[in-house]
Amino acid sequence: MLEFLEQISWWGWILIVLVLIALRDIIQKKHTISHNYPIIGHIRYLFESIGPEIRQYFVANNREELPFNRIERGWIYASAKKENNYEGFGTDRDIYSHQHIFINNAMMPFKIDKGHPNAIDKCFLPCAKVMGSYNKRKKPYRPASVINVSAMSFGSLSAKAVESLNNGVALSGAYHNTGEGGLSPYHSNGGDVVFHFGTGYFGVRDVDGNFSMDKMKQLVADNPFIKAIEIKLSQGAKPGKGGVLPGAKITKEIANIRGVEIGKDVLSPPNHSAFSNVQELIDFIEDIADATGLPVGIKAAIGKLDEWIELADIMKSSNRGPDFITVDGGEGGTGAAPPSFADHVSLPWVYGFSDLYKMFKSKGLTDRIVFIGSGKLGFPAKAAMAFAMGADCINVAREAMKSIGCIQAQVCHTNRCPSGVATQSKWLQSGINVPLKSERLAQYFKTFRKELVEITHAAGYEHPCQFKMDDVDVNVDDHNLSKELDKTYNYEKTKVPFTNMQDLKDCIYLGGKQSSNC
Repeated sequence: MLEFLEQISWWGWILIVLVLIALRDIIQKKHTISHNYPIIGHIRYLFESIGPEIRQYFVANNREELPFNRIERGWIYASAKKENNYEGFGTDRDIYSHQHIFINNAMMPFKIDKGHPNAIDKCFLPCAKVMGSYNKRKKPYRPASVINVSAMSFGSLSAKAVESLNNGVALSGAYHNTGEGGLSPYHSNGGDVVFHFGTGYFGVRDVDGNFSMDKMKQLVADNPFIKAIEIKLSQGAKPGKGGVLPGAKITKEIANIRGVEIGKDVLSPPNHSAFSNVQELIDFIEDIADATGLPVGIKAAIGKLDEWIELADIMKSSNRGPDFITVDGGEGGTGAAPPSFADHVSLPWVYGFSDLYKMFKSKGLTDRIVFIGSGKLGFPAKAAMAFAMGADCINVAREAMKSIGCIQAQVCHTNRCPSGVATQSKWLQSGINVPLKSERLAQYFKTFRKELVEITHAAGYEHPCQFKMDDVDVNVDDHNLSKELDKTYNYEKTKVPFTNMQDLKDCIYLGGKQSSNC
């Protein structure tokens, strides 16, 4: 028998393996294709598994792939690496397509004199508003950058990815939103932080899973780099839906950071336990602001406006409420979600933001709030449109991930992210060079701000807060008719109090450290 086995060639062994696979395929009843087409059926499953990669690199043209096309990805990668991000021979985009935007340039661009902040630093672009100034918080905060890292948790992102992002915002003067996974050591590398929590209250929960004000006060006291607090009402990926953190994913480190038990499933319900209606939400916001002294805001994807109207009415009558509102796009983001939610629940950013801002403007409240846009806005022209509609800052998630190496493999929910960004695999993370990726995030932010400043100057303004609705046109239907934003969304943004960039520079040091809150 041994002699017989030794005489079998490699081809013989391959044939034996194929026969065994074929027998297995025929016997199993789980996969019809494999049963009906032994061995050959596996080729179909192979092509299906690598379909996104094939389309991304060989099939889709430069402009048609979603969520980010090749041109968009290329611009982020080149900007992060400080490479040439220009295009030659004109645009290859269909500029007559639905929702294409046009920024109306001025005959005479804004002139930068010698000594102007942007003559000294082309990337200098702080927020024109101050979080918490209207409500007179003890520690108001003016973001030193109009582009910042959106809410992404440690646990969803790898340790090295979070560390790279935090180092990067420190280098670029931006802030880093923690996401709802709690404040980790990887968020503590010098960057300003916005502490974000949802219905699970991770990092500030008691033993029963309820919100703990004592833990919140201690967290803020121990970490002075926390500049603001954000309460998540919903997110664009799955608004109104809870989630489960499987016990298998809860390591000792994650358990310590989130305040949960090792190996035990943790539920994040759809609803908050700390409040159950709009009035209680406002009371909750004020309690946190009083206890910590920090600006407190809310994040939500937008759908029905009934409760938002109630919120606005209470704010108007009581002079209480959120210091900032982050509007998330309903098209989904870094959070994994069922397609039924990501595709259909809540409004895309432009529709949701315009509905909400228009309502707050009708109540005379827009000057009290710092509006933050979040939903594929990490490109200068889109940011200009967002500012024209009333946004004061931009938060980016997937764009930030790309700047540190994400390749849009779209397997974030599988723990098999090939770039090491969205996985807890130590091996896959080992490919992330933290100092290098930190520089790339910082460079992407600096390039973004530089080009947004240049677009702003081309339109005749000094700061993007000065954009008006009629400075941007958008194609509104299939007949390629374009209208200004004010005619498209039927409102005019509120004028932002702004004198000049020098005054903003006098209010903050470059690098994001507050000298005064002005």
